[in-house]
Amino acid sequence: MQADTPTPLLVLWDIDHTLIDAGTVARQAYAEAFRKATNLTLEQPWQFDGRTELAAATDALRAHGLDPDADLLDAFTDLLIAEHLDRAGDLLAEGRALPGAADALTAVGAVPGVRQSVLTGNLYSLAVLKLEVFGLDRHIDFRLGAYGGDAFERTDLPAHAFKRTERHLGHRHSGADSVIIGDTLRDIATAHAAGARIVAVATGTNSVAELRAAGADVVLPDLTDTRAVQHAVTEGRRPI
Repeated sequence: MQADTPTPLLVLWDIDHTLIDAGTVARQAYAEAFRKATNLTLEQPWQFDGRTELAAATDALRAHGLDPDADLLDAFTDLLIAEHLDRAGDLLAEGRALPGAADALTAVGAVPGVRQSVLTGNLYSLAVLKLEVFGLDRHIDFRLGAYGGDAFERTDLPAHAFKRTERHLGHRHSGADSVIIGDTLRDIATAHAAGARIVAVATGTNSVAELRAAGADVVLPDLTDTRAVQHAVTEGRRPI
């Protein structure tokens, strides 16, 4: 390999409140999926806090006195996908790509040696749907991502992405050559657990100060400064 060849870099994006805002569609889909799966009304609010879909669905069932056995959990998550797909038009009408998201994805994807995917609490089908609806999917190699059906704990997701890079790219990434971009404290904890660089954006419920205090390498107010996003992702990268 030439001395000036850039190191491969895996950039893993969170989706909700980092790249998109889904509006109220997700809450409607979760409530209807829960009703169909359990014949109960979803009384406890769904926790949109960066947890994986497996964790959130399990907690929702337990909060209503139900045993989240494999059959019920599978039925519930299958219905979650179906209900979101049925609301794709509503998602487009109510939701939006966050300001700067498309330009940031384009700019980061143009950096030599960079491959972009997602590390998200969403199930695979929901991740694809949400990015397709807003035209952001063309920037993402979904084969390399990690999803909310891969593991219960978000901190366990990077290992799944790293295995997929080896399978599909012939290079097994690790935290040393990966960057995670997200808006929650769970994104930061996940990057720390994997030894990855973490770029946090204050487009969710956590403030710049909270994200910085949690140990983000870089904190941005949003994605509108494309050069700042690109620099934050590639800062400290070394050629090999």
